[in-house]
Amino acid sequence: MAKVKLTAGRIANFKCDEGKAQAFLWCDTVPGLGVRVTPNSTAKRYIFQTKVKGQTMRVTIGKVSAWSIEQAQAEARRLQIMIDNGNDPREVKANNEAAKEAARLAKEAEAVALIQKQATEAMAAGEAWQAYIADRSASMVDGKPEWGEKHKAQHAYFVQAGGVKRTRGRRPNEPETTRPGILVPLMNMRLIDLDEKAIAIWLEKEAAQAPAATALAFRHLRAFLAWCAKNDKYKSATHFDACQNDDVKKKVPSPQAKKNDSLRRAQIRPWFETVQKIGNPVIAAYLQCLLLTGARRNELAALRWQDVGFQWKSLTIRDKVEGERTIPLTPYVEYLISTLPRRNEFVFSSPAAASGRIEEPRNPHNKALAAAALPALSLHGLRRSFSSLSEWVEVPAGIAAQIMGHKPSAIAEKHYIQRELDLLYLWHVKIEAWILEQAGIEFKPEQSLQGLRIVK
Repeated sequence: MAKVKLTAGRIANFKCDEGKAQAFLWCDTVPGLGVRVTPNSTAKRYIFQTKVKGQTMRVTIGKVSAWSIEQAQAEARRLQIMIDNGNDPREVKANNEAAKEAARLAKEAEAVALIQKQATEAMAAGEAWQAYIADRSASMVDGKPEWGEKHKAQHAYFVQAGGVKRTRGRRPNEPETTRPGILVPLMNMRLIDLDEKAIAIWLEKEAAQAPAATALAFRHLRAFLAWCAKNDKYKSATHFDACQNDDVKKKVPSPQAKKNDSLRRAQIRPWFETVQKIGNPVIAAYLQCLLLTGARRNELAALRWQDVGFQWKSLTIRDKVEGERTIPLTPYVEYLISTLPRRNEFVFSSPAAASGRIEEPRNPHNKALAAAALPALSLHGLRRSFSSLSEWVEVPAGIAAQIMGHKPSAIAEKHYIQRELDLLYLWHVKIEAWILEQAGIEFKPEQSLQGLRIVK
């Protein structure tokens, strides 16, 4: 290849011969530097051509109109130095372009992240709460929903708007409309503002009004913040340790059993006498069965006829702890149930309730307590009464606990002792017979359908 001194005139007069695809004017000063022309284009370009790892490499430096001869020579020398150092200019260029693109994308991602962070920080806690509820409600474990309906209802209750007129009985001094849920003040705040200080202030206020509900709501709130801290969308605005602060934990009300919320031995007779006089036989039977089975109020209210085993003397109760449990159907409870009308699937039915079963028997119970001059007693107190009164029969603690659906507390109870229904029945009948004796009720199972005789 002939080489010449590159000048502006020579480059301007250099043309591609007819019949050729391209032509090169090579520089005699800098090896590899040349000017390339093609027949169909007036644009001329500086190129650099050499061997890299035994292969011919040609790269374009730029247009002649944009680069001076000195600039092109300097660029050619730079490229040669790069090759002498063991680098392929094409690879270096590609890497530089990739780095620039990565930097551009990173900058864009940073800008998007900033916008998302600002949006998250402005987000109300209630919005994140709704996402939390949707996610956990859809969670499945072993093919079953991880959250039960009651658990979901608890979460909904704590964030309800309130202001709805009460359709059922009210407690003394209770307003006519429902109050907002206990977590509503926190849900109206920004998620980023839910720190230990805000939660501590909330605890002080709510614990003074409803300590038990506040403690439960706090546990739900703690689980919610833990979920947010693990979620990429919310973690930047979440104070994940807000509920773990020592000052906060000290303000959480300790669970305390309601004092004097159970029947004493001397109160059994007047309680039965007034409860049996309740005008609604379904409610009267329900209250007596609560005391005699030790079941939770909603467990018994949801009892269906298909759950009553008259042949094998059993009741299958939907247990909130174990899913379901089977307890004995004792003679007097069987009598009470057998006399109830079969209006629908529920044993303790109520045509007036949308659910088809009794919903709120507290008012009739409170009136019966007042008529008997007995102190206040909650429906859960009847469950407590079963546990405490069973000690008069010297029943083993594990027997009463299994009937009531309590979790086993001892190693032997958990892993070794498995009582059959017949053994539970033996003890449960003793408990029932003793309670009926204290109530002055002489009951003969074989004559149960013919009525009862009250012992004077």
